[in-house]
Amino acid sequence: MAETNNMNERDDDDEIALSPVEQAAIVLLSIGEEPAAAVLRCLSREELLEVTQVMSRMSGIKVESVKHAMQTFFDDYRQQSGVHGASRTYLKRALDLALGSDIANSVLNNIYGDAIRPKMARLQWASPKWLAEYIVNEHVQMQAVFLAFLPAALAGQILDALPVEGRDLVLLNLARLDEIDRDLLSELDELVGRCLSTFDTQSTSVEGVRQVAEILNRLPGNRSDMVELLRAHDPEVVAAIELSMYDFFILSRQSEVAITRILEDVPLELWAIALKGAEPLVREAVMKTMPKRQAQSFEDMMRRSGPVPLSRIEQTRREIMATVKGLADAGEIEVQLFAEAVVE
Repeated sequence: MAETNNMNERDDDDEIALSPVEQAAIVLLSIGEEPAAAVLRCLSREELLEVTQVMSRMSGIKVESVKHAMQTFFDDYRQQSGVHGASRTYLKRALDLALGSDIANSVLNNIYGDAIRPKMARLQWASPKWLAEYIVNEHVQMQAVFLAFLPAALAGQILDALPVEGRDLVLLNLARLDEIDRDLLSELDELVGRCLSTFDTQSTSVEGVRQVAEILNRLPGNRSDMVELLRAHDPEVVAAIELSMYDFFILSRQSEVAITRILEDVPLELWAIALKGAEPLVREAVMKTMPKRQAQSFEDMMRRSGPVPLSRIEQTRREIMATVKGLADAGEIEVQLFAEAVVE
């Protein structure tokens, strides 16, 4: 125990390099006389003499030493006791009484991982679709915890990019979250670490064509003049921009006259594929334009077609929108590419 006599003379770098007995002494000094006495009564004579000698010699114990000793105590307790459900609320009350609020909060932050929030903040620069693809194979509880530490807007975008059939369970698990135990938090920390490691090696993805299409859709004045200026520089990229402006969702805001004309050129078989999993607004816009008998026949066709690969659905939608663009270019329909502003 010679090293104990000089404990208060250690350099800062060695401050938390404590022996098990020193750590036990700090815990006993921290919990108060009565709880410490109850613990001491459980020790053998040799153990009691050793730990009380260390306790009597301690002075000038720094906060970092106390935090380290308490952290180790709770780590050992969770591993050895078989009890894994100690809630943050319970520990907060106990540590507040034993150590005071400031040290208690610091210990709890280490135990329950508030330090993970800065790591999660870095993920806000990643694409929601990429993040969804990264966590899609995680168990539903981990997906919920992952979303819990992100801003609601980003979490919503990630959820939207996850498979439709599992979103309700993710939200249900998220709603049931109250306190997250340390084991689950450690698992989250490992997931975020892997995610950041992968993200740091990726180049930043920017959908330039899509962004220009969105800008042109909202550009006041004559958009065709700007498109022709761009075409003079790069016809291929302008072709991609024009195609991007014809997104399948814009069918939801077309007039019945335009939809009726499109239905004449697009077979029902293609609609039965393209409308699988489509937004309700698109389905409604197409279905309400069909004659009643045709709509009934179409619904039967949808049921008979069964599951369809997503790649085929996307290809069919592209084919339909190519037809829409051809009709618009020929002047046969007037296409509304973006939602017009309205005034009450």
